[in-house]
Amino acid sequence: MMHDPHGQGRLMQAGAPLNRARLAVVMVHGRGGSPEDMLGLAEHLSLPDIAFVALEAAGRSWWPQSFLAPLADNEPGLSSGLGLVGKAVDNLKAQGIGPERTLILGFSQGACLALEYTARNGTGLYAAAGLSGGLVGTGEDPGPAQDALYGYRPKQFDYDTRFSGTKLFIGCHERDPHIPLARVRTSQEVFAKMGAAISVQIYPGAGHGIVEDEIKMLRGLLNGPS
Repeated sequence: MMHDPHGQGRLMQAGAPLNRARLAVVMVHGRGGSPEDMLGLAEHLSLPDIAFVALEAAGRSWWPQSFLAPLADNEPGLSSGLGLVGKAVDNLKAQGIGPERTLILGFSQGACLALEYTARNGTGLYAAAGLSGGLVGTGEDPGPAQDALYGYRPKQFDYDTRFSGTKLFIGCHERDPHIPLARVRTSQEVFAKMGAAISVQIYPGAGHGIVEDEIKMLRGLLNGPS
């Protein structure tokens, strides 16, 4: 457990049975949240032909520090969380829903985990969405701390994944207290260079929460293939 704190986390399922679902959504909650929170969002989406699988972090947090902190400060939580998302994707594949019919969705800290999993392992995914989140990164950049990154140093974003048709959406407030706009824009650039069809929506003002426009965007993503 010390090296894999989230390895025994619950995978809660709701929505359409997997054998009848058109798509599946892997849902990743934020710091202090729960699988039940994300399944509440699933109910709000009101899509009866979609299966939802919500993950659980040990102690309700995927890692202890800000996602902007040095990577080592958030281990083993980060690697364990990435592993649990991968486990959920593999479980869906074993039950007949492959990555091409899977969307990875997260909010806040869970959005950062969902986006990072997608950047590292998302080849062939149907789509991914991060609500109030950005990429965690693959290494430390030697540059100085930046005000635009809330006093943290920049990261390196070296990924081997290449996308072909995978849709991505990131939504975030302009002045989110936890997610700097600079990291959202960097995430957008990184995913675009990797070949993802990425859409980013920045909402004016300060805030950190899911807004109705993001619900509409998610419905649009999930109403794609037939």
